[in-house]
This record gives sequence, C-alpha cells and structure tokens, in this order.
Amino acid sequence: MMKDLTNPPIDRIDGRMKVTGGAQYFADFDLPNTAYCVIVGSEIARGSIASLDTKKALGAPGVLGVFTHQNMPPIPGWDAPVGGEADGPAPKPKTEETYRILSSPKILFDGQPIAIVVADTFERATYAASLVKATYTKQPTRTDLHKHVSDGVAPKGAEGGNYLRGKADAYQTAPVTLEANYTIPVEVHNPMELHGILAHWTAANTLMIYAKTQGVNATQQAMAQAFKLDPKNIHVHTEFMGGGFGMGLRTWPQETAVVAIARKINRPLKLVVSRSQMFTLVGHRPYTVQTINMGADRDGKLIGIAHAATAETASYEDFTEATVNMTKFMYACPNVSTRYRLVRLDRSVPIWMRGPGEATGAFALESAMDEMAHKLNLDPIEFRLRNYTETDPEHNRPYSSKHLKEAYQRGAEAIGWKNRKNEPGSVREGDWLIGYGMSTGTFNAFRWEASARILLKADGSLTIQSAVTDIGPGTGTALTMIAHNVLGVPVDRIKVEYGDTSLPKAPTQGGSAIVSAVGSAVYDACTAIKTELAGLALRAGGPLAGQQADELTLADGVLSVEKEPKKKVAVSDLMQANNLTVLDKTKDSKGGPELGKYSMYSFSVHFVQVRVNPQTGVVRVTKAVSVADSGRIVSPKTAASQMIGGVAGGIGMALTEEAIIDHRFGRFVNNNLADYHVAVHADVPAIETIMIDKPDPIINPMGAKGMGEIALIGFAGAVANAVFNATGQRVRDLPITPDKVMQKLA
Repeated sequence: MMKDLTNPPIDRIDGRMKVTGGAQYFADFDLPNTAYCVIVGSEIARGSIASLDTKKALGAPGVLGVFTHQNMPPIPGWDAPVGGEADGPAPKPKTEETYRILSSPKILFDGQPIAIVVADTFERATYAASLVKATYTKQPTRTDLHKHVSDGVAPKGAEGGNYLRGKADAYQTAPVTLEANYTIPVEVHNPMELHGILAHWTAANTLMIYAKTQGVNATQQAMAQAFKLDPKNIHVHTEFMGGGFGMGLRTWPQETAVVAIARKINRPLKLVVSRSQMFTLVGHRPYTVQTINMGADRDGKLIGIAHAATAETASYEDFTEATVNMTKFMYACPNVSTRYRLVRLDRSVPIWMRGPGEATGAFALESAMDEMAHKLNLDPIEFRLRNYTETDPEHNRPYSSKHLKEAYQRGAEAIGWKNRKNEPGSVREGDWLIGYGMSTGTFNAFRWEASARILLKADGSLTIQSAVTDIGPGTGTALTMIAHNVLGVPVDRIKVEYGDTSLPKAPTQGGSAIVSAVGSAVYDACTAIKTELAGLALRAGGPLAGQQADELTLADGVLSVEKEPKKKVAVSDLMQANNLTVLDKTKDSKGGPELGKYSMYSFSVHFVQVRVNPQTGVVRVTKAVSVADSGRIVSPKTAASQMIGGVAGGIGMALTEEAIIDHRFGRFVNNNLADYHVAVHADVPAIETIMIDKPDPIINPMGAKGMGEIALIGFAGAVANAVFNATGQRVRDLPITPDKVMQKLA
C-alpha cells in the first residue's frame, strides 16, 4: 500500500499550459497542404435521397471534391458483416437496419451525413457545402419514445434485460407502497471543444491521426480494422482534449470517412463539426422512462423493489447502459426485480454520457427512496440507514470497502441537515421556500489492465510515459503524485508524456478507472526502480551495506536509513557510481483473482439546499455539499475539482438540460448553446467537497477508487428531493423547469 499522502495538494501539471494557450488540441495541428471538409446533413429523419445536386458545390472556388453515396471511397474493413466492428472499439449488436456512412441513399436519422465537401480552406468548404441540394422521399418518423414504449425489446445478454432476487412483485404485499414514473430527456455532451479529426496518410499503408478521442489505442484499433492495417502502422495523438463526457468513447463513422477521403485526395484532411452537428453525430444521453414500485413495512424496512426502464436506441444499433443496476445492490431488500428494454427510434445512436446509465437510474431510485421516506414519515437519511447493507446483496459477497455511513454523517453536518423540516413547505425566507434534499450515488470501481514506463535520470528528473488520454480530470497530475509518493522525486522534477500510441498501452479514459489502472502501472514501475536503487545501495561495498531494504526511505532524491538518517546516499551519486545515466522500467499492471472475491464500488452522497419562488417557479440551488467515498485520494486538488464539475453538470441535469425534438419532423429545435441550457456560473453556488479518504485495501496498491462518475450520479435526485421538501410538490420529469413547478403548485 502506498504511504499516506501527507504532501500538500499540487496544481494541475498542465494548468498553466492550458490557460496560456500552449496546449495543442487536435484542431490546432496544421500540416502542410492540409485540406478541410464540411459535412452536409440530411433534413429528414426517415426516408431516402431522391436527388442530390452537387454541381454548384463542385464548381465553387477551392473545392477538391464532394463525396456522397455515389462516389464514397471504399473502406476495406466494412466489407465484413455489419455489426459496428470497423467504427467502434467493440462489436455492436446487429439490428434490422444497416448504417454505413455515405454508403446508400437511405436516411435513418436527422442530420445523417449525405455529403462531405472538401476544399483547400475551411471557409471555402463551408460555402460549398451550402450549395449541395437534396430532395427526399420521406417516410413516417418514429422519434417519440412515449408513443412506442410497448415496442421495447430486451437487449442481448445472459439475463435478457431481466433480474430477479427473491419474489417478483413482492412490494405489493407491503403495508406501505409506492408507484412512480420518472423521465430523463435527451441530454447532449456539448463540451467546449468540438468533435473532429485530422488524418494524414504518410505513406500508402501508414497513417497519422490527430483526433478528439478518449482512447488513442481504441482509435488505433478501430482504424486498423476499418482499413485492414497493422495497428503499428497507425499513429494516433490526443494529448489534450477540451472535454469529453463520453462523446469520445468510440470512433465515429465520420472519422472513418475522413480517413478514407484523405487517402483518396492524397492530402491531410481535417474535420471539425459544427455545434449543431454535436447534437446528431457524437451521441447523447438516451431518453429514458422508468417506473419504480416499492414496498416497505411500517418500521421502514424495504420488502420489495421493482425497477423498470425503457430507453431509446437507434434503429441500426443497440446501445445499452446500466440504468437499473444500482437498484440491484444499493439497499438491503430481499425482493428485487429489474427490467430493461430498448426502443429503436429514428435517431442517431446514443453513447455513454458522464455518470452513464447509473445517473439515469439513480434519479429514479433515489427520488423513490425520498418519496417512500415521506410516506413513512421518516428522515430520508434514517430511511436509508434502516436499509443499509455492509455486503453486496446482488452477488452475496463483501464490498472491498464502504464508508457510506460516515459520508451521510459528514455531509449532513456540512449542509446543516438539522435545519431541515420533515414537513414539506414549512420553511420560508421572504418570498422563497427553502428545502433540503439528499441522494446517494454509486459506480463500479474498476481496475483495467494498463502499462506505464518510468525513466529516472541521474540528474534526479523523472519521466512518466503512458498512452492514456487526459480528457480533463487531471490524470497527469494524479500520476505525478503517485510517482512522487513512491520515489520521493519533487513534483517539479516530474514530467508526464501521454496521449500518444507510441507510448505504453493504456485503456480508454472513461468509467472512472484510469487512476486505478494506469496509476497502478506507474506505481509498479516506480516500485521496481526503488527496488533496484535499494539493491545498489545495499550490496556489498555499497554505501548502505549491512542495512535491510525495509529500513530505507526515499525522499527528495536521497536514500536514507529511517532510524539513522545520517546514513544516506543521494540517488544521483548512487547512479553515477554505477555508471547509470537512467533507470528505465516498463510495467504491465492488472488486478489478480482476489478482485473477484469482492464487490468494488465508489460511493457518493450529495446534499443540496434550494430556494423555490412559488410565484415564478424558479428553483435556485443555494448550497451544495458532495461527499466522496472513493478510497485514497491521490490528488486532492483535482479530486475536489472533479466533484465540483459533477455538481455543475448535475445542476444542469436537474434544472436546465433538455434536447427538444419536434416529433413531426424528428428534428431538434434547440441544437445550439443559446437554446440548450447548460448550467452557467449564475446557476452554480459555492460547492463544498468532502473526501472520506480511506484507502481501499483490495483494488490497487494506492487504495484509490474512481471518482469522475459519482461526482454526478445521484445529484439530480438530491435537487428533486429538495424541491419537494421546499414545496410539497414532486417533479418526476427532468429538467425541473419553472413551468413544471408552477403546474404542480397551481
């Protein structure tokens, strides 16, 4: 286990570079002779292209080509059976539809690319794209999930979308029951940095890619499959990423198309999509409707829970996520059933969005827990404690660690939970109703396989190398802290190189797993260097001969004997005495079979205070406290930033974010940042973050568990619960906008 982190928090290692403009994002790279492309999207959601006129576009100044289904260059890997193998990191289940970009006149969703216009400047490509004209044969459009819930199909898998522990529908036998429906609308990632790619064929079978991807190795594999290349011939670079939230978790079809066209025109080719295309081409949180049935005895013990969720997916690809999984294990309930179904609509395929399905499911489950607590006249925390479990009831095994009771206590103290009244609508300050709410969040604590290389030079500097992409959470800073705590190298002497396939392989940045995975590889490689240094110092004739390895400490470039600090040797002197200019270690790291004996989760508790104006329906989050039980906190400052970012996103999820579709046409009506409302500074109060900061003894040598997802999971439920406490009115359909509040209060 890594020693206690007693060092003060450090600033982001890339912070100054980012705020001064030194960081290069994919679109910042300019190669000689680069061409630019712009996508023309369909104006219908279902049907086919009847005619496509590209003559004016082809004749526009600087245009190098207009590519459509009539002349799209071949993509060799797409000759394989349809299933997504070539345009994603993993095979996707085949449905009755087929979507290959620019492969046929068939239209399956609004905004589907019908042409890619290539020119010698971005401005010329944009103008020429406006000259492409199409007519369509329209077909009836299916985009309204509510109208097609009965069409839901079970996803493929061992359970077929169903889970049962104990008796089905046992909640019906309980003396106190609840049935409630909850809705999560389409939410769109909308990071500041737009999606795109720069592709350059450096030779007939070698490819250089700068892309907005959360995993350079995954993009490398996807392109290798698509173009039947040796992955070693594909170099992918993504050092900096301006926000991902999940949109970069796969290689999208338009990226593959750009690579094919770049080969055709024999020039580097760059694509940067428009803000409106961010709504249709890079996924979204799927529209989901849920029903919770819950039963408890009059003492507040749960008897049964049934959780059913139905989510949208595309007609051409089944996308699934873990919407109902939290319900299976979160509380000590003997009878639990879940049901998960997909409805195929005329929409582009969804993708995991921060907190993924767990955030969707937590809103329903934690709102229902609050509703049941009210029915029982119990404090919501007390109700959760009466159903607290120290072991995982789904898998019947212990948690690797769980300190959720402490999280409840510390969060309640920080928010002033004692000021909450159990009677809704009973606290008022001036024109505002005051309410308090809380909610629990949880997410799997993963440890994936990863590699890292450590180079310790004789001058005392250290370099960390990993292919991992840091999409913003501060991965490089966390890796720096891990190396510092193992080898004692000052943080200002540590350099991190990442985001490139030439470096040791790393998993995709997602699932709150990177510090656990790549951090373990860094830890192992640093430990190997520390062991070698100790061996050099302790060997016969060495400066510390006669001591034992466990007696040594390493700090600030000096090896010393812990109980006799005068016995010491500088690492630089030790290396020079042994004619070593560098110690170079690469380690592959993964968890062992012991991980399978435990259930490993991170937990969070979110507390909020809201003010609700009964005259206008306006809801303001005036105070937020988020508590993380995610093992040892490796990098305190960036960890707090993760929680703050999750709260900001959670406020948007709870109060403002909703992509609205006009179902007559299957098209978005607010596909821009003026009408799609994300939380801004005025919406976000001061946020207090609390870290339990107790190491998990099982998951990895640092004792660290993931935090990125739990920062958001559960927060929307806390806001909804606070609104109920303030007003006595329950809003179950997100976002909680003033019109819904007023409708309830009327």
